[in-house]
Amino acid sequence: MTMDLGPVGRNRPAGSLSIADMPVYPTTMWDLLEQRAAATPSQVLLDDDTGRTMTALQWRDAALTLAAALYARGITRDTPVSWQLPTVHESAVLLLALARLGAVQNPILHILRRQEVGFIVGQTSARLLITSNVWRNFDYAAMARDVASEHGCETLVIERGIMPAGDPTNLPRPPDGVGDPVRFIYYSSGTTAEPKGARHTDLSVMASANALIVLYDANEVIAIAFPYTHIGGVCQTVNSIYTGARMVFFESFDPVQSPLVMAAHGTTNLGSAVPFFLAFIKAQHEHGREALFPNLRWFVSGGAPKPPDLYYEMKALFGVPILSNWGLTEFPIATISVPDDLDQDLAHAEGRALPNIELKIVDAEGAIVAPAEAGELLVKGPQMFKGYVDASLNDVAFDGDGFFRTGDIGIVGPRGHVQITGRIKDIIIRNAENLSALEIEAALYSHPNVADVAVIGVPDPLTGERAMAVIVLAAGVQTLTLNELADHCQDQQLASQKFPERLEIVDQLPRNSMGKVLKQDLRRRFAGG
Repeated sequence: MTMDLGPVGRNRPAGSLSIADMPVYPTTMWDLLEQRAAATPSQVLLDDDTGRTMTALQWRDAALTLAAALYARGITRDTPVSWQLPTVHESAVLLLALARLGAVQNPILHILRRQEVGFIVGQTSARLLITSNVWRNFDYAAMARDVASEHGCETLVIERGIMPAGDPTNLPRPPDGVGDPVRFIYYSSGTTAEPKGARHTDLSVMASANALIVLYDANEVIAIAFPYTHIGGVCQTVNSIYTGARMVFFESFDPVQSPLVMAAHGTTNLGSAVPFFLAFIKAQHEHGREALFPNLRWFVSGGAPKPPDLYYEMKALFGVPILSNWGLTEFPIATISVPDDLDQDLAHAEGRALPNIELKIVDAEGAIVAPAEAGELLVKGPQMFKGYVDASLNDVAFDGDGFFRTGDIGIVGPRGHVQITGRIKDIIIRNAENLSALEIEAALYSHPNVADVAVIGVPDPLTGERAMAVIVLAAGVQTLTLNELADHCQDQQLASQKFPERLEIVDQLPRNSMGKVLKQDLRRRFAGG
């Protein structure tokens, strides 16, 4: 494999990709890093909000010494290891160290606590649980010790600038990847009550970066402010190693200071969800008329659909588009937008499926729907996971042709762009009619007095369910009435049966680490669900 982009690169005309353009990977993540370190050893791949940098060779060498220390503790090929660290260089080093050993690694989101972490460690049979000490006022090490006492595993603390080191000459040969064994287990990001562990291989997580490699090259500076232990972390890692793009890690995101630090690093693209975008808008307004991000080429949206009005607001303010992608923990980045897409597609859709991904849309009975009709999105492709840790979940996860049932409802537009219109579990059934919460949210978000909004279904004795709008008011706004929302929905040409019939005003919406609204929390609070 050569380490240049070949036919895949920046500013490609929309729709010009073919299967021949897809990246060619070695069989393991470790081989990918070895080849990058050999090709461009002095190229800086890792940066952070404190100014620490790490070249390709330094990353490789740090991963080797950490791998040797872990090997001395008994971690070897197929050993299950769970780890829960913030977005720091040490996390990237650990990911590749475990890849060098061929361990089965389980990155855990930092927002998960004792109940979820204990469940995950127990289900994966982790031999070692790696955490930080106290971070953001929570004692992760104490929690790890408590979990370890229950499940009989060991613990290890790794912090910024502090990692164990061993002698790499004592390491066994690296795994060869034959048979494409499971090497990663990622759990869902916290919008459901029961976490599900998705089993991935080196090849499937590397393929998850295909869509990113279409966009990036070695000149990119990518701000990584989301949790690195999300599956998006490994996607961006593969992209960086393959293309030579620089990742700038932010241990935590501060809506006031972080945008300024990102600007100082010359960031070329920013993401990734509504809370981040709102912070960038505020930072630019406070900065004045001069561009805060002069090197910016685009924003990236993933994790949750964006309101279309937000797209146009940001395009007008920053002069660059938001390039959306869609995917799941089980099937990362299935679709991608490109800069040449039309604004109407960029605002309302999440991009197009890459050429090596099969996509179909089916109705409740599994039949293919007519063109432009909504249905459940099913996908198949090289980044698809290898089933759940709990194998009993697999029967309903795939159809008879091996397609993964995403649970997302969507439409494929005339130019092949995928528009997500809702979740099967997020449909409001009113008088036996299915209403999309996402569609209602998009209409309400355009109201000038609305800063943030979520729509949920609440029980109704006559209609079965009714739509309830949970709204955060815009700055300086004191009140908002249900009648005002109804008038606005009518102006937006929303069907009357979709008008919210209940309104709750809150200070903020509960969101997970990737910006998705935790609607189960809202249902428990307002609907008794």
